[in-house]
Formats: sequence, structure tokens, C-alpha cells
Amino acid sequence: MKGKDLKPHIGIFGRRNLGKSSLINLLSGQDVAIVSEQAGTTTDPVKKSVEIFGIGPAILVDTAGIDDHGDLGAKRVERTKQVLPTLDAALVVMAHNSFDTEEIELIEQLNNFSVPYVILHQKSDLEELQTETLKKIREVTEAPVIETNTIDLAMRNKIIEALKPVIPTTAFVKPLLLEGLIKPKDVVLLVTPIDLAAPEGRMILPQVMALRDVLDHDAICVTVKETELEDFLKTGIRPALVITDSQAFGLVSQIVPKDIPLTGFSIVFARFKGDFANFMKGTVKLSHLNDGDKILILESCTHQVTCDDIGRVKLPHWIREFSKKNVEFDVVSGNAPLPQDLSQYALVLQCGGCMVTRKQIINRLKMATDKGVAVTNYGMAIAYLHGIFDRVTAPFAHINE
Repeated sequence: MKGKDLKPHIGIFGRRNLGKSSLINLLSGQDVAIVSEQAGTTTDPVKKSVEIFGIGPAILVDTAGIDDHGDLGAKRVERTKQVLPTLDAALVVMAHNSFDTEEIELIEQLNNFSVPYVILHQKSDLEELQTETLKKIREVTEAPVIETNTIDLAMRNKIIEALKPVIPTTAFVKPLLLEGLIKPKDVVLLVTPIDLAAPEGRMILPQVMALRDVLDHDAICVTVKETELEDFLKTGIRPALVITDSQAFGLVSQIVPKDIPLTGFSIVFARFKGDFANFMKGTVKLSHLNDGDKILILESCTHQVTCDDIGRVKLPHWIREFSKKNVEFDVVSGNAPLPQDLSQYALVLQCGGCMVTRKQIINRLKMATDKGVAVTNYGMAIAYLHGIFDRVTAPFAHINE
């Protein structure tokens, strides 16, 4: 659901015809959502990019009613549930003192994905929140509960003030990509192959982010292709860290002296955005595969598949060659839902995730780890298959996560 929108995502949930779309218009100060007296106006989740005073740029996610019914309604509710892992915070909307199974199940799901939330008793101008209703809510959650309506414009600030302390700081403050790996004045060498998969006329996002992060650390950045790597090392300049594209691990690890720290863009991103600890544990599953095992490959963005595609072509080939086993592969691309039965997989293999958020990756992988399924990412898997896993993860050993 998040895709390329890296701003905080705030989901709006509740039963049909409770004014969720009106609430979005109130928060954004614009008519960005269709408002109708007819129940079920909002069908699929819809994202609205807005600027909320006091919060900043954000994405409001308008969802279908959690009480929708019938075959089509059940599909709408399922689509609503699919956005939960992508959210940084949520507003749970209720009205008329109705707090029952639908709201309780929604709160359980939000808690499962560690999504903080505020409960809004909507339409308070028509009916105030009763003590008995609040008591029922408190049996389930200690989340903030406020009375609101979309008639009084002053309610906007009331909702925002309740929401601000709920949104995790990590949704706004991004950690430095190379935090703990380099220090000011270090020379950092980025090895960036230019092959068929490289975008025309530009660098890929992980390379750009790494370059910027080196500068933000007041360090010195040098960028070369793998074909010029030996020429640079002959200058006598000793880099404090070498970061390379994982597909060049084999060549680069042979050229860079063993006493110079080496890692990959994908492994840096595994710590920055992924479940690094579980990646470290799960990667060794590659040595314990059996005939008929299935591996799920997660591509967090959609892209044009080439004959050299890393996820769909190279990695399956390397894994079969390494394991000497007849392993099957399934691919889930972009925002498509994961298979319902993840226990059928021996391993889940996540891409670097450069185009999505840490929250989305962590929650998607949680669905696998909760089932006891091993997880890893492209860079770690490639390093393991090439026999240099210990070397390229060594720079992170001293960092207390």
C-alpha cells in the first residue's frame, strides 16, 4: 500500500456511514474524499496525500467499512485489513456508542501489527459517549478516546493533538543509513556496477542514499565501477569501508584486501529497513534445503523483468546450484497480498526494500516469522551463496541494535 510514499501513513477505520471521509476532509482542510449519506461510498482503500498542520506531510488512508457484508462486502473488508501492516498510526472511528465485535477485532489486528491508534467517538454533536461504553472500551484498550464531530472545525486541532503523541518518532525521524559504521573524515568507497539492470542516466536509490549518508557523516565518498576498483586501490588511499552492489560480491571480495571492511548496499538496507536479527539467523536455511522445498521471493516494487533479473532469474539459479536441490519459487511483487499459508515455505527472501518503509517490511516479514518460517534478504543470501557472508556482515558485529 505504501509503495513510493515514504511519509507517515495514517489509516482511518470504522463502520460504514460514520463520517470517515468527512473526517479526512476535516483533517486535510480540503474536500479530498467523497462524502455521501449512502453507506459504503468508500470501497477499496484510497490514499490521500495531505499536509496536516502540526504533523507535516502525511498519507491518510480512507478505508471501507469494517461492518460491510455480503460477498463483495467481505472482499472490501479483506482489502481494508491488508493495509494494516503498512500503517504508522490509525484512527478508529465509532459513533452512537457502538463498540462491539467489529471494533474489538480491528483493535486486536492493530495491536498485532504494533500500529498505535486513537479512538474517536464521532458525531458527538448528536450523541455523547456514555460511561458504560467507555467502560467497555477500557476492557479492551487503554488507547486515547476523544469525542469528535466534523461539524465543529475546532475538532480538527483536538484530533491532531491526540494523534501527534501516538505517531512513532521513527515515522518522521529517519536513522542514518551508515550509523555506527563510519565517522567524520573516513573515506568510503562505493562500488556501483553499471549493467543491463541499471537505470538509464542515473543511479539506483540505495547508491544515492549511501552517497548522501556519507556526506551527512562529514566523511569522504569515492564512487567507482567494479572495473576501476583495482585502479583506485593502487592509489594507496585506504577506505574505512567498501560498499558494493551484492551482484558484484564475488569479484569485489577478491579485489578488496581482507583487512578492509566490506559490505553491500542490500545488507546496509537490511539493517536500515529490515529485520536484521532474523535475517542473520534465517540466511543459514540456504544450507538446509530439501527437494521440493518452496521459497517465497518478495519484491517490494514492480519493475520490468529482464533476462538478468536478480530476484526471478539469478537468485533461483544460484540457490539451486548451491543447494543441489530441486527447489520451487513463488514471487509476490509490489503490494500484492501474501499467500495465506506461509507455513508452506522453507524460506522467505525479501528484496532490499529501497522503495518502501521499514514498517511495511517488518510487518510483512512478521507474518512469516510468526509461522516459524526463516527469512533473509537478497544481499545476505547472495553473500552466503558466494561464501562471504561472515565477511560482509562483520562490520555490523559491534553495533548494538
